Amino acid sequence: MHLLRLFAVYLRLGLLGEMEYRANFWINLFQSFLELAVALGGLAVVFDHTDTLGGWQPDELLALVGVYFLIAGLMRALVQPSMQLFMEDIRKGTLDFKLTKPEDAQLLVSIQRVEIWRLVDAVVGVIVLGIALSRLGTQIGLTDVLIFGITLAAGALIVYSFYMILATCAFWFVRVENILVIFQSMYQAGRWPVTIYPGWLRWILTFLVPVAFATTVPASAFTGRIEPGLLLGSLGLAVALFIAARLFWRYGIRFYSGASA
Repeated sequence: MHLLRLFAVYLRLGLLGEMEYRANFWINLFQSFLELAVALGGLAVVFDHTDTLGGWQPDELLALVGVYFLIAGLMRALVQPSMQLFMEDIRKGTLDFKLTKPEDAQLLVSIQRVEIWRLVDAVVGVIVLGIALSRLGTQIGLTDVLIFGITLAAGALIVYSFYMILATCAFWFVRVENILVIFQSMYQAGRWPVTIYPGWLRWILTFLVPVAFATTVPASAFTGRIEPGLLLGSLGLAVALFIAARLFWRYGIRFYSGASA
């Protein structure tokens, strides 16, 4: 409850800041629907020439697009802005204001900025998932929905942990933002199932840059396609990557020299 109250404070501050620029809502709404149109247009072109893609049916790929937008919305609204401000604090020496507070510093840098209008992508993702659910009908059971929720949470934790590890590199490197841009570009590959890519690229999107666990795995769970081993692997990777991010953060702050140093 304490964590939720703390997050609610930052959410309120983010909302108050974003309300000063309400035109951003319409801009983000336009961008989201434009990106959605491109994604659905790509599906239409593909399924105009074939009935399946890598073993995925059209409605199953529609669910994958929904997961892609949902995770992207959460990432752009919560994780990405906070990580960018975190790296700026390291360069400017203003991370002291987080480290000297009684709350956990990693928690504070992880939720310090919320760009509320970016949640439009997440809302679009939920709508697309709802349409996919209605089209799939009786193929989806309560167990599938429960497993989907678990894998979605694991995917979100994996994305956060990966972002945290990259952002922590700012303790040693100046322009880490370039690495984040590369990750954001590679995340766009998550609009398609990783099974359609060549083996070497599939390995990269699964283990080196875990895009598959953020999009393909939750979509597989949503459509009842997931295997027990993949489910356990997703949970195991989420826990392991979160622990790694935590340890790397604790190691990184030893090299921080702030304004008070």
